[in-house]
Amino acid sequence: MQDFINKLPKLAKDKHNESKKFFSKLKKKAPKDLDYVMQELHEDEFERTDCLTCANCCKTTGPLFTDKDIERIAKHFRQKPQQFIDQYLRIDEDNDYVLQSVPCTFLGADNYCSIYEVRPKACREFPHTDRKKFQQISNLTLKNVAMCPAAFNIVEEMKKRIKF
Repeated sequence: MQDFINKLPKLAKDKHNESKKFFSKLKKKAPKDLDYVMQELHEDEFERTDCLTCANCCKTTGPLFTDKDIERIAKHFRQKPQQFIDQYLRIDEDNDYVLQSVPCTFLGADNYCSIYEVRPKACREFPHTDRKKFQQISNLTLKNVAMCPAAFNIVEEMKKRIKF
Protein backbone atom coordinates (compact mmCIF):
# COMPACT_ATOMS: atom_id res chain seq x y z
CA MET A 1 0.00 0.00 0.00
CA GLN A 2 2.77 2.46 0.92
CA ASP A 3 4.37 1.99 -2.50
CA PHE A 4 1.07 2.93 -4.19
CA ILE A 5 0.66 5.95 -1.88
CA ASN A 6 4.17 7.11 -2.80
CA LYS A 7 3.37 6.85 -6.53
CA LEU A 8 -0.09 8.41 -6.22
CA PRO A 9 0.80 12.09 -6.75
CA LYS A 10 2.59 11.24 -10.02
CA LEU A 11 -0.16 8.85 -11.15
CA ALA A 12 -2.79 11.51 -10.44
CA LYS A 13 -0.75 14.16 -12.25
CA ASP A 14 -0.31 11.87 -15.29
CA LYS A 15 -4.09 11.28 -15.40
CA HIS A 16 -5.07 14.86 -14.49
CA ASN A 17 -5.91 16.15 -17.99
CA GLU A 18 -7.83 13.00 -18.86
CA SER A 19 -9.77 13.18 -15.59
CA LYS A 20 -10.43 16.90 -15.98
CA LYS A 21 -11.91 16.34 -19.48
CA PHE A 22 -14.01 13.48 -18.13
CA PHE A 23 -15.40 15.62 -15.28
CA SER A 24 -16.12 18.46 -17.70
CA LYS A 25 -18.27 16.09 -19.77
CA LEU A 26 -19.84 14.70 -16.62
CA LYS A 27 -20.89 18.19 -15.50
CA LYS A 28 -22.51 18.87 -18.88
CA LYS A 29 -24.34 15.56 -19.18
CA ALA A 30 -24.38 13.46 -16.03
CA PRO A 31 -26.04 10.06 -16.40
CA LYS A 32 -29.41 9.84 -14.66
CA ASP A 33 -28.13 6.99 -12.48
CA LEU A 34 -24.85 8.71 -11.50
CA ASP A 35 -25.63 8.71 -7.76
CA TYR A 36 -26.28 4.95 -7.88
CA VAL A 37 -23.15 4.25 -9.91
CA MET A 38 -21.05 6.30 -7.49
CA GLN A 39 -22.57 4.56 -4.47
CA GLU A 40 -21.75 1.17 -6.01
CA LEU A 41 -18.19 2.16 -6.97
CA HIS A 42 -17.64 3.64 -3.50
CA GLU A 43 -18.93 0.54 -1.69
CA ASP A 44 -16.95 -1.84 -3.93
CA GLU A 45 -13.73 0.10 -3.41
CA PHE A 46 -14.10 0.31 0.35
CA GLU A 47 -14.64 -3.44 0.57
CA ARG A 48 -11.07 -3.70 -0.79
CA THR A 49 -9.50 -0.64 0.82
CA ASP A 50 -8.78 -0.35 4.54
CA CYS A 51 -8.19 3.28 5.50
CA LEU A 52 -6.22 2.16 8.56
CA THR A 53 -3.46 0.81 6.29
CA CYS A 54 -3.19 4.23 4.64
CA ALA A 55 -4.41 7.31 6.55
CA ASN A 56 -2.69 9.45 3.91
CA CYS A 57 -5.48 12.03 4.12
CA CYS A 58 -4.75 12.53 7.82
CA LYS A 59 -1.00 12.62 7.21
CA THR A 60 -0.97 15.13 4.34
CA THR A 61 -3.98 17.45 4.69
CA GLY A 62 -6.35 18.71 7.30
CA PRO A 63 -10.13 19.02 7.25
CA LEU A 64 -12.19 22.17 7.49
CA PHE A 65 -13.86 22.50 10.89
CA THR A 66 -17.42 23.80 10.93
CA ASP A 67 -18.85 25.59 13.96
CA LYS A 68 -20.80 22.40 14.76
CA ASP A 69 -17.59 20.35 14.54
CA ILE A 70 -15.83 22.73 16.90
CA GLU A 71 -18.68 22.66 19.43
CA ARG A 72 -18.93 18.84 19.32
CA ILE A 73 -15.18 18.21 19.64
CA ALA A 74 -14.71 20.89 22.32
CA LYS A 75 -17.50 19.27 24.33
CA HIS A 76 -15.73 15.91 23.93
CA PHE A 77 -12.59 17.46 25.44
CA ARG A 78 -14.66 19.28 28.08
CA GLN A 79 -13.45 22.60 26.73
CA LYS A 80 -15.08 25.78 25.64
CA PRO A 81 -15.09 26.11 21.82
CA GLN A 82 -12.61 29.00 21.96
CA GLN A 83 -10.18 26.91 24.03
CA PHE A 84 -10.33 24.17 21.39
CA ILE A 85 -9.79 26.72 18.62
CA ASP A 86 -6.82 28.29 20.40
CA GLN A 87 -5.21 24.93 21.09
CA TYR A 88 -5.69 23.15 17.74
CA LEU A 89 -6.93 25.40 14.94
CA ARG A 90 -6.01 28.38 12.81
CA ILE A 91 -7.87 30.38 10.17
CA ASP A 92 -6.69 29.73 6.61
CA GLU A 93 -6.61 31.98 3.55
CA ASP A 94 -10.29 31.17 2.81
CA ASN A 95 -11.25 32.22 6.33
CA ASP A 96 -11.99 28.62 7.36
CA TYR A 97 -10.92 26.88 10.55
CA VAL A 98 -8.25 24.25 9.84
CA LEU A 99 -5.66 22.39 11.90
CA GLN A 100 -2.61 24.35 12.96
CA SER A 101 -0.41 21.65 11.42
CA VAL A 102 -0.39 18.32 9.61
CA PRO A 103 -0.22 15.41 10.09
CA CYS A 104 -3.44 15.59 12.07
CA THR A 105 -2.93 16.06 15.79
CA PHE A 106 -5.53 13.37 16.46
CA LEU A 107 -3.90 10.66 14.31
CA GLY A 108 -2.16 7.93 16.28
CA ALA A 109 0.93 5.96 15.22
CA ASP A 110 -1.45 3.05 14.51
CA ASN A 111 -3.43 5.24 12.05
CA TYR A 112 -6.41 5.34 14.42
CA CYS A 113 -8.15 8.65 15.08
CA SER A 114 -8.33 9.58 18.75
CA ILE A 115 -11.55 11.58 18.15
CA TYR A 116 -13.11 9.20 15.62
CA GLU A 117 -16.58 9.25 17.22
CA VAL A 118 -16.71 13.07 17.13
CA ARG A 119 -14.46 13.72 14.11
CA PRO A 120 -15.23 16.63 11.75
CA LYS A 121 -17.88 16.24 9.06
CA ALA A 122 -15.20 16.60 6.39
CA CYS A 123 -13.40 13.54 7.79
CA ARG A 124 -16.61 11.52 8.07
CA GLU A 125 -17.46 12.20 4.41
CA PHE A 126 -13.95 11.87 2.93
CA PRO A 127 -13.20 11.12 0.07
CA HIS A 128 -16.71 12.29 -0.86
CA THR A 129 -17.04 9.67 -3.61
CA ASP A 130 -20.51 8.60 -2.46
CA ARG A 131 -21.89 12.13 -2.33
CA LYS A 132 -25.11 12.89 -4.19
CA LYS A 133 -24.65 15.08 -7.28
CA PHE A 134 -21.04 13.92 -7.40
CA GLN A 135 -20.40 15.85 -10.63
CA GLN A 136 -20.59 19.10 -8.64
CA ILE A 137 -17.40 18.38 -6.68
CA SER A 138 -15.04 17.57 -9.54
CA ASN A 139 -12.37 20.09 -8.43
CA LEU A 140 -12.31 18.58 -4.95
CA THR A 141 -12.16 15.06 -6.40
CA LEU A 142 -9.24 15.99 -8.66
CA LYS A 143 -7.34 17.03 -5.52
CA ASN A 144 -8.39 13.96 -3.55
CA VAL A 145 -7.18 11.43 -6.16
CA ALA A 146 -3.62 12.67 -5.57
CA MET A 147 -3.75 11.67 -1.88
CA CYS A 148 -6.40 8.95 -1.55
CA PRO A 149 -5.80 5.59 -3.24
CA ALA A 150 -9.50 4.74 -2.94
CA ALA A 151 -10.58 7.98 -4.63
CA PHE A 152 -8.02 7.38 -7.41
CA ASN A 153 -9.32 3.85 -8.00
CA ILE A 154 -12.96 4.98 -7.93
CA VAL A 155 -12.34 7.71 -10.52
CA GLU A 156 -10.40 5.35 -12.78
CA GLU A 157 -13.21 2.78 -12.58
CA MET A 158 -15.77 5.52 -13.15
CA LYS A 159 -14.02 6.55 -16.39
CA LYS A 160 -14.26 2.94 -17.60
CA ARG A 161 -17.89 2.57 -16.59
CA ILE A 162 -19.35 5.87 -17.81
CA LYS A 163 -18.92 6.44 -21.53
CA PHE A 164 -19.58 9.70 -23.38
